[in-house]
Amino acid sequence: MDSAYLIETIIKVVVILLVFSALAGIGTYFERKVLAFMQRRLGPMNVGPFGLLQVGADGIKLFTKEDIIPTNVVGPIFKIAPVITAATAFMAAAAIPFLPAFTLFGYEVHPIVADINIGILYVLGVMAVGLFGPLLGGMASANKFSLLSAARAAAVFISYEVVTGLAILAPIMMVGSLSLIDFNNYQIENGWILWSQPVAFVLFWIAAFAETGRTPFHLIANDHEIIDGFGTEYSGMRWGLFFIGEYANMFFISFVIPILFLGGFGDGSVLGAFALLGKMAFFFFFFLWTRAAWPDVRPDQLMWLCWKVLMPVAVINVVITGLVMMF
Repeated sequence: MDSAYLIETIIKVVVILLVFSALAGIGTYFERKVLAFMQRRLGPMNVGPFGLLQVGADGIKLFTKEDIIPTNVVGPIFKIAPVITAATAFMAAAAIPFLPAFTLFGYEVHPIVADINIGILYVLGVMAVGLFGPLLGGMASANKFSLLSAARAAAVFISYEVVTGLAILAPIMMVGSLSLIDFNNYQIENGWILWSQPVAFVLFWIAAFAETGRTPFHLIANDHEIIDGFGTEYSGMRWGLFFIGEYANMFFISFVIPILFLGGFGDGSVLGAFALLGKMAFFFFFFLWTRAAWPDVRPDQLMWLCWKVLMPVAVINVVITGLVMMF
């Protein structure tokens, strides 16, 4: 039994790495197409039918482009920073149930690497550790603009982690567990948590944009800036690891939100599995939509929103939830 469990776990890890690494590249294609549609452009069209082979062309470019280590950088830290970003993104996937359990050739497969009893805490904690990737990359780059970007990244991530934790605290009080499987099962009997915790849902969704560094919280490397933020000095596949980490985080948080608030995969039926994938696709699309529709806000506005609006609202929501559960 132990050897079968070990083999199953290794297969799950390999599948997650391969599937979501590929999805990170495919995600760029969809992002280009969504942005192009909303801005009345065509997007990728020349490489393959409808530009579909553009994903492969980008991959070849990243793997074959020269890996440059600039002068005066702190070499070991500069090299390890992109690995931290990508590794923490995929480590967070260990506690996420991507689909309900199913039987394959008489063997029951559970599409979750580890159903640990602190699942949501583990996911959010590991994703938070991903902050060290941009922070160390910017600090080690010997570039003042990269350093400024790293400082902005640290300010945004650390601040909005507070909102994320407080937002999820109220649903945790209701479910009485930190396991994402338990969150799914709770909603089978009691209905979507969204209906009883709409404030927590909105707060968590907003914080997800900050945690993934997406517009309108994209202060790490604004599109209207000439530089690429903390990644300015990076090239080739080292830059690609930052990019893979960002898109993998987007996919993973797009799974977590519906599992926490929108019923997950329900009772485990085929319809429930497709429903979860549909919800995930909507949240991923919303990440792309906001980039086309919203401008970036100033750092001081972002901090004002976090500490003077979102955090007080989250604390009040926790207090009200506690009072309702007591009485």
